[in-house]
Amino acid sequence: MPILNSLSPRALAAPESGIVEVVNYARGREGLLPLWVGEGDLPTPDFINRAAMASLNAGETFYTWQRGIPELRQALADYYGRHFGTSLPMEHFYVVGSGMQAIQLSVQAITSPGDEMVYLTPAWPNIAAALEIAGARSVGVPLQFDNGKWSLDFERLEAAITPKTKGLFINTPSNPTGWTATRQDLADILALARKHDLWIMADEIYALYYYAGGRAPSFLDVKEAGDKILFVNSFSKNWSMTGWRVGWIVAPAELGQVIENLVQYSTSGVAQFMQRGAVAALNEGDDFVRSNIAKATRSRDILCEALIATNRVQTLKPDGALYSFLKIDGVTDSRRAAIDIVDKTGVGLAPGTAFGEGGELFMRACFLRDPAKVADAAERLSRYILSL
Repeated sequence: MPILNSLSPRALAAPESGIVEVVNYARGREGLLPLWVGEGDLPTPDFINRAAMASLNAGETFYTWQRGIPELRQALADYYGRHFGTSLPMEHFYVVGSGMQAIQLSVQAITSPGDEMVYLTPAWPNIAAALEIAGARSVGVPLQFDNGKWSLDFERLEAAITPKTKGLFINTPSNPTGWTATRQDLADILALARKHDLWIMADEIYALYYYAGGRAPSFLDVKEAGDKILFVNSFSKNWSMTGWRVGWIVAPAELGQVIENLVQYSTSGVAQFMQRGAVAALNEGDDFVRSNIAKATRSRDILCEALIATNRVQTLKPDGALYSFLKIDGVTDSRRAAIDIVDKTGVGLAPGTAFGEGGELFMRACFLRDPAKVADAAERLSRYILSL
């Protein structure tokens, strides 16, 4: 079409989400059990909503601090003090319009057109797309899969680094695989970044969803002053706030003006009433997060044990995050299988083709849902798998 041909090649090259494709295909079907997207089944809790509504009623609907209101930045600093043992002042925290925007702004800060960033695959597809739209090149390094377990080959990671590489994107615990870096893994990755003078973009959104107890290892456990690390995160998963689109960046304080400028020329800041809700989430929401983690733990066990019991699925209980990434014997086209599964079972799964190299033969199921619903989904899937 001539009108499309007049658009930017980068915009035209932006891929359709393989996850959204399946969601749009079956959205709204009666009896559907949607395990395809990365969110829970609970709405945002009332204590968060009340804080946002009080802000609206108080008339807090004007332009506000582009780095985030001071109360929210301090609440983030306190949250990290409780859960990560840090003593970072609020000058290290920047509020942005979703975890996705945290990634976009970090990509803009780190890369120029023609630069490269290395990331681990299979991966949430948005990181590669954000890089390519920005004019940078995404370089995937596949994790190794053996007997249901994922692992990182450090020699392969270093081999992917070239003179054009500006950074490493590390998501741990991983979406979709559940791979979770050990503290030594993180120390080794950081040493590699120091050796090659690279940035690390650390996506630790699932850090509290760590099934060994406590939280997952973090780059905050191994970093030193002067290390070039940007942490990207979101309120979506912990506090059932996916629709709010509020996230944050943790960065060296000297980047403050650069990040503020990038916010100014994208969204000009996050609505103040939404930030008030986010303050309540951080200050009052630890019990809610613990309940979400308990639910995820129970549902993970139900789903994975049922699938493994078919003897037709290669997977293990993930160490972290919210997903079972499963390989069904005989399935060679996960996109087609996702359509077939939703048609025949009413269970919505995300096709592994959406997650890049190494994911093509897999399906992803999000288990942050009512255990009874997950048990129903597991039974439907098991019958389907055994019928193949």
